[in-house]
Amino acid sequence: MTADPAPRSTFREYLEALLIAGLFLGFTNTFVVKTFFIPSGSMEETLLVGDHLFVNRFIFGAAPTAVERTVLPLRQPRRGDIVVFRSPERPTIDLVKRLVGLPGDTIRSVGKQLYVNGERLDESGYVVHKDSRTFPNAPFLDQQHRLRDNFGPITVPPGEYFCMGDNRDQSNDSRYWGTVPARYLKGRASLIYWSFGGGTSDGNWRGWGAKLAELARTVAGFVTETRWSRTLHLPR
Repeated sequence: MTADPAPRSTFREYLEALLIAGLFLGFTNTFVVKTFFIPSGSMEETLLVGDHLFVNRFIFGAAPTAVERTVLPLRQPRRGDIVVFRSPERPTIDLVKRLVGLPGDTIRSVGKQLYVNGERLDESGYVVHKDSRTFPNAPFLDQQHRLRDNFGPITVPPGEYFCMGDNRDQSNDSRYWGTVPARYLKGRASLIYWSFGGGTSDGNWRGWGAKLAELARTVAGFVTETRWSRTLHLPR
């Protein structure tokens, strides 16, 4: 007669559950859903400093067969998408901007107004201008002012995208460092799952002391500093 197997300890069961959960979260964060937080104001008022996002990493994936492309919720990036991508200047850093130019598009800005393929693009629903001044595209100005309000025309190369911040006067974007290769796209911002107004890390590592202090401030201000009205908000 075969003896019954020895019962597993509670500790081992918890450990196995945690390992499985960790593997699942690692898989989803790599291939399906990634989390991302907003450290700067370049996308205000659409996204605020302290917004924490779910990023759909699956949507821009490539399905190998026609059947899979029909069944799975995949598509090409579209003009107007809010996308997360690796910085062309510093590929180890992720950025979030609005995609305004597709491959082959001709982009031009005249007096803060954006034109795509010769037609004025209506951005009234999301773009803000916090500086009433308009700078000319003149050689005596530095690049940050010269290209801010007037630039182009620029034709987006094949397989690349033109991205700009909604806070148009205070965004470092494709106007200054060029287009974004398709392989740098990580996904589309899909949901704000938490928004914290009590101070957010800029992403730079300053040691364990600073990290623990930041965590303590977050815990202390969780109830009072959380922007509850933005919880589960869909950015558009």
